Amino acid sequence: KALAILSGDDAHDLFTRTFNPEFLQRESAARSAHREEASRVLAAAAEKVHSPRLATLAYQVKLDAFTRVKKAIDDMIAQLTAEKEAEIKHKDFCVDEFNTNKLQTEKKEREKQDLIAKIEDLEGQIKALTEALDTLKAEIAEMQVQLKRAGEDREKQNKEFQMTVTDQRQTQKLLQAALSVLEDFYGKAGKPATALDQQEPAGPPPPAGFEAYKKNAASGGVMGMIQQIISDAKAMEAEAIRSEEDAQKAYEDFVKETNASIEAKSKDIVNKSEEKAKAEGDLVETKEAKEAALLELEQLSNYNAELHQSCDFVLKNFDLRQTARDEEVEALRQAKAILSGAKFEEFLQSA
Repeated sequence: KALAILSGDDAHDLFTRTFNPEFLQRESAARSAHREEASRVLAAAAEKVHSPRLATLAYQVKLDAFTRVKKAIDDMIAQLTAEKEAEIKHKDFCVDEFNTNKLQTEKKEREKQDLIAKIEDLEGQIKALTEALDTLKAEIAEMQVQLKRAGEDREKQNKEFQMTVTDQRQTQKLLQAALSVLEDFYGKAGKPATALDQQEPAGPPPPAGFEAYKKNAASGGVMGMIQQIISDAKAMEAEAIRSEEDAQKAYEDFVKETNASIEAKSKDIVNKSEEKAKAEGDLVETKEAKEAALLELEQLSNYNAELHQSCDFVLKNFDLRQTARDEEVEALRQAKAILSGAKFEEFLQSA
């Protein structure tokens, strides 16, 4: 049975090919031609896409065993495919990160501008409140000065009033005493007044505020004149009292109104001081927020620079690099097909 197997037509043909020197020579020549053709394909692709590793492999194809060469080709195809996928992911990452960085930068820039505007507004508010507080304090100080002056004037007026009333009352007292003496005297004498009584009184003119010394038709003579002076003194006293009362009331009204105004302005000072304190606190917080925004903008700018370093080459040469890798892979597949025994023309037709 074993002899029958070894003597068969298939075994005869196999042994003929295996141990026939002429067949082995033809087979070796065919393999060399395949190596040369595969090497030319790889070398041409290496020169076109400027690939040193492809050029190295084109050289190795001529020397290394087929098994090692085919494995090297498969490994390089796998590597190029992985690099292509990684570069696609990196490109997508770069595009997304650039867009995100741009949006974040624009948002933070708007935030910075808003904070700058708020700082200017708060500084203007604080300045206005400071000026208003200074004005209120100056007004209160002026009103306190006016109160003091009004009090001093009122005290002076009151002293003058007291002196005037005292003088008039003393005048009335003295004249009344003189009049009583005269009344007693003329009453006891029981005779009419003499021509002496009808004469004008001697002496200096009446003081300011008194009417001229004239005889009263009802009283006649000296007693009438004294009575008139007493009446004038009482009138002056009454006028002084009315003036004092009016002045005192005006002073009290002034003090009341001024104190009310001082109280209102003092409350306004408290309110504005609270507003100013709040504005100053907001200003500190806003400035801190602005500094934080500036720091974030700086970080975004630095990251943008890093993105440019990492991405500019990839984005600029993406299509070119992808095409080059595809051409490398295509050349590797062609070389592998050639080494596997297929004709180059047949490979192109089937591709």
